[in-house]
Amino acid sequence: MPFASPLTCLIVDDNEINRLTLEHLVDLTPELRLVASLPGGLEALEFFRQGGQCELLLLDIEMPTLNGFELARLLPKPPPFIVLVTTHREFAVAAFDLQVADYLVKPVEFGRFSQAVARVVSLRPPLAADAIEMRPEIFVKVGGRTIRVNFDDVLYIEALSTYSVLITANHKHIVYLTLKALTERLPFAHFVRVHRSYIVNMRHIEAIEDNVLQIGAHEVPVGKSYHEEFLRQLRSL
Repeated sequence: MPFASPLTCLIVDDNEINRLTLEHLVDLTPELRLVASLPGGLEALEFFRQGGQCELLLLDIEMPTLNGFELARLLPKPPPFIVLVTTHREFAVAAFDLQVADYLVKPVEFGRFSQAVARVVSLRPPLAADAIEMRPEIFVKVGGRTIRVNFDDVLYIEALSTYSVLITANHKHIVYLTLKALTERLPFAHFVRVHRSYIVNMRHIEAIEDNVLQIGAHEVPVGKSYHEEFLRQLRSL
């Protein structure tokens, strides 16, 4: 499955501090691209009526005039994925009656926010098969910029807690997805998982010795449970 471009994201919250917090979390998340941050349900409704679009709506519930539940029922069809963000846990049952993707309780921690984003990413429809060769890249955030990293330049990918690190010849880029999630989304057969903590680009392997792969200036171990499948993939190149 090809790795898609970032999800377009809309924030709707009447509290400015909460909006700024969510904007910061979005900025830290390579899978998201903010299209607008709005102070209320009426502004959001006008956004959609004027032709605005987003794939993910981060939506506060308690807002004057038009609350989050009311806005959710007025969204265009098909609606975006909705992640509700509120200070009240008791809204959870009503929230899931709306079939929202997730429900976050303020103050929102980055780890929990990342879980919600990963859930939405997993629900996103896959790209068409013919798009694989057209999207041989992933978007990652470096400082305040989102940059494109070509998969051909990735030597290997290493697990880092609930994140992953893309290793190129000159850089290391953190991606806020688990290694398992990346395994399911990498668009090329020559990316192979060789260890519980590593995926390698087999086109960059220079040598193999004692179950250790030499990839540029790096050494990557091959786990015992992955060894047989790795050799099969190696022979098929």
